[in-house]
Amino acid sequence: MTSRGSLSGKLVVVTRPRDQSEVLVRELRHRGAKAIVAPAIEIVPARSAALTRALKELAAGEFEWITLTSRTTVEVLASRLAPRDARAKVAAVGEGTAEAFELWARREADLVPRTFTTAALARALPRGRGRVLCARADIAPEGLEDALAAKGWTPVRVDAYRTRTPRSLPLEARRALAEGRVDAITFTSASTVRGFVGAVGVVRGNPRVVCIGPVTARDARALGLSVHAVARPHTIDGLVEAVERAFARGRRLQSWP
Repeated sequence: MTSRGSLSGKLVVVTRPRDQSEVLVRELRHRGAKAIVAPAIEIVPARSAALTRALKELAAGEFEWITLTSRTTVEVLASRLAPRDARAKVAAVGEGTAEAFELWARREADLVPRTFTTAALARALPRGRGRVLCARADIAPEGLEDALAAKGWTPVRVDAYRTRTPRSLPLEARRALAEGRVDAITFTSASTVRGFVGAVGVVRGNPRVVCIGPVTARDARALGLSVHAVARPHTIDGLVEAVERAFARGRRLQSWP
């Protein structure tokens, strides 16, 4: 951890799964912060006949498009298919997901919306006919499929992975939160917000709440949290910049619920 930087001396709780936290933790530390990884969700690959069937149909060229709404979806494809078997046009929700796909498949995604949200992905996909594979988290809302159907497509929704929430947070995070030493908490999905709120114990002090995008921020507010900054763009780099903005603004903080 560096001794100087825009976040020097700040303690930031990272709620991403541990195996997805490396880049965020590194960037926070590069700016002088101390980061505590406190996973609020656990990602478990789905094992189902529906997923197996959908991937076989993808390899057979029976889909016009596949939507990739997270890096985890790409990881699921990579664990089950050869790159040549992703025989469909690819719509990726954002730059990070598109980059993960390109690294695996050695080709670029065919579509990446300007705004990195699922709603923007649905708007960006052109009208058409044919099947679209939507391999998503088990808890992902149905809005994407409804929007695609309205454009003439036949969406096929399958669970690519399952999201579990912990009963409690790691001891280091619990102690820091209870002692009022945490300066900020980052959330990278609505599920991390729900998992954190369900697992957290005592929170003292007024840690800033920083969210990666508007959907995550909406869920945080719905659960009673005061959101201090939202990433623009909705990427890890944007999230780190949002943490910086949250402190630079010097706004009066509301008490933790």
